[in-house]
Amino acid sequence: MAAAGVYLHHIARETPDVERLTKFYQEIFGFERIETPDFGPMKVVWLKISPVSSLHLIEKNPEAKLPESPWSATGGVTDPKYLPRGHHLCFAVSNYDTVLQTLKDKGIETFEKTQPDGKTKQVFFFDPDGNGLEFGDWEAPKL
Repeated sequence: MAAAGVYLHHIARETPDVERLTKFYQEIFGFERIETPDFGPMKVVWLKISPVSSLHLIEKNPEAKLPESPWSATGGVTDPKYLPRGHHLCFAVSNYDTVLQTLKDKGIETFEKTQPDGKTKQVFFFDPDGNGLEFGDWEAPKL
């Protein structure tokens, strides 16, 4: 039996600089910083994405053997034009042109794409840690 009432609760991103990544997501998407439990010496920030989901930015574990980011991984993706088929998170935005202009004003390299139907516009880019991101001009779901 499939799970019932499933929704995205949160996305976690590990980073060597929690405050830098927090600032990026607040400036680009306007995510609101919300109450975060005390995790002791580990720095963690929670950002509200929607009424039901959040982004958890977590200080990188210095003992972890994982690559620092897609840029440091062997064969990692470094050009946003490859993100449509690569690992990325996607957000729908109601102010597509404004968000795109914000990226351009900050000098962030982007790859823009329009679906063959000519209706859906998408932008692919990287956050400061090299995580692939996308946003599109999809209509927000009714909650």
